[in-house]
Amino acid sequence: MSVKRNVPLLLFIVSAFLAGIFFTTLGSALITGKETTAVSHARGFLTGNGTTALNNANATSAAALEDAFTQVAQSVNPAVVQIRSEKKVAQGASPLEGTPFEDMMPNRPNSNNNGSDFFLSEGLGSGVIASETGYIITNNHVISNSDQLEVRLHDGRFYDASIVGTDPLSDLAVIKIEAENLPYISYGQIDEVQVGQWVMAFGSPLSQDLGNTATLGIVSATERTSDQISSLNVFSSFIQTDATIYPGNSGGPLVDINGRLIGINSAIFTKSGNFQGIGFAIPVDVVENVATQLVEQGIVKRGFLGVNFAPVSETLSEVLDVPRGAAQITAVTHGSAADQADLRQGDIILQVDRRPLLEYNQLRTIIANKRPAEQVDMRIVRNGEEFDKVVILGERDNAIDGRDELPPRVNERRGDTNRELLESLGLSRIETLNEEFLEELDLEDVDIRGVIIIEISPNGTAYRDAKLQRGDVIIEVADEAIVDRDDFMRAFDSLNSGETALVRVLRPQGGQFVSFLTALEKP
Repeated sequence: MSVKRNVPLLLFIVSAFLAGIFFTTLGSALITGKETTAVSHARGFLTGNGTTALNNANATSAAALEDAFTQVAQSVNPAVVQIRSEKKVAQGASPLEGTPFEDMMPNRPNSNNNGSDFFLSEGLGSGVIASETGYIITNNHVISNSDQLEVRLHDGRFYDASIVGTDPLSDLAVIKIEAENLPYISYGQIDEVQVGQWVMAFGSPLSQDLGNTATLGIVSATERTSDQISSLNVFSSFIQTDATIYPGNSGGPLVDINGRLIGINSAIFTKSGNFQGIGFAIPVDVVENVATQLVEQGIVKRGFLGVNFAPVSETLSEVLDVPRGAAQITAVTHGSAADQADLRQGDIILQVDRRPLLEYNQLRTIIANKRPAEQVDMRIVRNGEEFDKVVILGERDNAIDGRDELPPRVNERRGDTNRELLESLGLSRIETLNEEFLEELDLEDVDIRGVIIIEISPNGTAYRDAKLQRGDVIIEVADEAIVDRDDFMRAFDSLNSGETALVRVLRPQGGQFVSFLTALEKP
């Protein structure tokens, strides 16, 4: 009986024991699960397992682009050098005076400097190694007037440098260090440079501590030239880039995505004095031509055409149906290559070697970067007829800088300003050319008749469309000779409103008159 009574109690104890194990296990599992989740979240935060990582395909593409840039930097940097110069600078002058960056640094205040009239200026620029034997290409303005040059290589070595040759007209120079087996730059082809392609600029912007800095951008434009840009470089059009260029970057290389030189960083275009996204590099074809000649002969010999030239005005472009970028010959030098090829005053040059002129200053840059005795093919318009000319270039005198001189200012004089026609053209004052005017222009020995522009409105069609200037002398209107002011008035009175007439103009330039055509529309 006692055994039977103990069975239920035993079953109860066993059941309670098993239930305890079950609930204990379940609770443990629940607790463990919560802890595991918390730890997982913590680990996810610490390890950055987020949502921004690219998928495999996109990551591969981005990594390939990044890899291209890093490879270019690794390949090009050993050929990039820092150039340190020392020169004496007059008290009060800016160390950047005479460079394309002179507006970016105010003049140095005067100081006693122990009574000296000079202070020692430490200049900074960049360069690129062009041969394994130590020839280095840089800007002329980086090393000009320097008393001492020191070059720092990418690996930290320093060398004294000597000047091999300079060419201020292209702002290029070659210096040399005594070293062997150096890495050196590969050349690209200017014909392969395209707007929108990736480029990298190398140099030492602003500080010696920032040597071998690489910046990234694109080619913003090619063949940049204009009257204003020509003040930066007379004989070179530019590659424009948004890759950052500062003082110290000058002379460094601009390279393509394959690590090939396409230009030498040279200048910026700015309205603030600081970099504003527009930098200029001298194109590789100019660099190669100038550097090779400097190494081989110490000077640069340039082709010479022997013409003065001017732009084609908007109205003349419309009348003759020629492009606005063409160049109009205003004078031909006697005995020059142009004279021997029978180019004439009034001819309009459309193309040089099958390259259409997009801006008339390109005529200068194209010809100047050819060598003497080189043959060029030109497409010409004369008297409305289009034909080809072959010209064998002469040699330019390097004393000629190639800039068009501005006409002398003509003193204001009284004149009749009441004529409605003159006001509508923007010719505020014109007068009959006489000996007194010719004396002011230093042309008293010249026998010329016409009317001289005394005042011209910048808002009138004569200035804006026909490109006439103060001091210009008008000698023909619609093939009719103009002797005096009355002739000019009669010629325009005879035109119908809206009719356009060809106008022949003489412009004082360099002690002589040069002739060109333009066109004026009667309002």
